[in-house]
Amino acid sequence: MPAAPEEDFPRAVLVPELLVASLGASLRFWRDLCGFRVAYARPEEGFAYLDRGGAQVMLEEWGRGRNWITGPLEAPLGRGLNLEITVPTLAPVLEALEHEGWPLFMPPEEKWYRAGEAELGVRQFLVQDPDGYLLRFSAPLGRRPWAGPEA
Repeated sequence: MPAAPEEDFPRAVLVPELLVASLGASLRFWRDLCGFRVAYARPEEGFAYLDRGGAQVMLEEWGRGRNWITGPLEAPLGRGLNLEITVPTLAPVLEALEHEGWPLFMPPEEKWYRAGEAELGVRQFLVQDPDGYLLRFSAPLGRRPWAGPEA
């Protein structure tokens, strides 16, 4: 695991930091199944900063280092939060999850979302990480004009 980020490593302007029960289990999921890479880590603190094509997340094992805990940590963590991760295609992540027998929270679907006077299409699915955080992998399908409200 890299100890320090590369000098030209472009950090995102908003990066969630997720408390996890086991950094090792989380890395097996995020890195090995979902295709994130470890940009840098502080193993002595149970910390890793991950990146996947500009989608970034920090993982921190609770009980090690300095944790900011605002309430009881009860599974599943992240209730009400889903992290959308844009990918060119869903296939590699779906194949890795299937190979490990990892259950999906929601199977792949095609969905169009209104954005002003247009609709943005995605093919997406949802999966929970070992701590229950919900990840929504999303591959763009394009843009189309919005037809207006249904009559």
